[in-house]
Amino acid sequence: MPRVVVFDETGGPEVLRVVEEPVVEPATGEVRVRIEAFAVNPLDQMVRAGQSPRPVRLPNARLGVEGTGVIDALGSGVTGLAVGDPVILAALPEFATKGAYAEYITVSASQVVPRPAGLDVTDAAAFWVTYFTAYGALVERAGMRPGDQVLITAASGGVGRAAIQIANQIGAVPIAVTRHTAKVRSLLDAGAAAVIATDREDVAESTRRHTAGAGADIILDAVLGPGLAELSLAARLGGTLAVVGWLDPRPASFPANPSLTIHRYMAFADMTDPQTVSRVAAFLSAGVRTGALRPRVDRVFGLDDIVEAHRYLEKGTPEGKIVVTV
Repeated sequence: MPRVVVFDETGGPEVLRVVEEPVVEPATGEVRVRIEAFAVNPLDQMVRAGQSPRPVRLPNARLGVEGTGVIDALGSGVTGLAVGDPVILAALPEFATKGAYAEYITVSASQVVPRPAGLDVTDAAAFWVTYFTAYGALVERAGMRPGDQVLITAASGGVGRAAIQIANQIGAVPIAVTRHTAKVRSLLDAGAAAVIATDREDVAESTRRHTAGAGADIILDAVLGPGLAELSLAARLGGTLAVVGWLDPRPASFPANPSLTIHRYMAFADMTDPQTVSRVAAFLSAGVRTGALRPRVDRVFGLDDIVEAHRYLEKGTPEGKIVVTV
């Protein structure tokens, strides 16, 4: 029988286990996807550890909000898709009961999008959530335009690197923020116009230096925490702050720049809107086709090594996405 990753209690990576479960036949309007690879995300770690923003039903809970594979079976009434089509999972709101950490998954046909030509399986597994989040926050919410100075925190992560590429694709100016001087070269190579390493520089002061004293037009923040007040001072008056994550679980400080327009962006809400999904998919596919967008995969694990994959995520050092092949 097909294998799936489950957990019966919250805790460390060791609570994850691989079990066998019967394959599910697709109902009307559904497709079954044979998963080829999936990504391991910080949200997965939070859910597994019992820090989920919403309750998780135990036992036999699942994980996984993104993955890629091939359509294996069609339910009645499905049009525009065929068995054998390579797809990306576009929305998994029920990931705690029907997550991508599995060999097969059955979902609504509206929850898959065609896999862009030019992406191999590993890259495709690392693509959708990070690039959707970066595009949605920067373009759909913050209204990023050519010439905008964009400050990107946690820039070494998946969303950060996606934001750098998307800013460059549009003609904005990405300024990356990292905690470690050792990552400066890598981020410059990834397309950042400048890099601020907070182990040696002040964010607000350095941002003003890189923006001729004006400050950033947009800040894309994946950290939150008590440093938010200081970070807000890096924005220009009337600038925009788009928050996409909470890597620092401590209470966030109130922004010290009262003129900011603040967006708390949750990509999973937009992923259930067909028009937004179609718009984002078109933009991302064009970026892949031209070579402007290419995910960075830090490390690849096998399904039997899922515990080690989560241990690696908890180290907090990945430069790019962690992918598990099935």
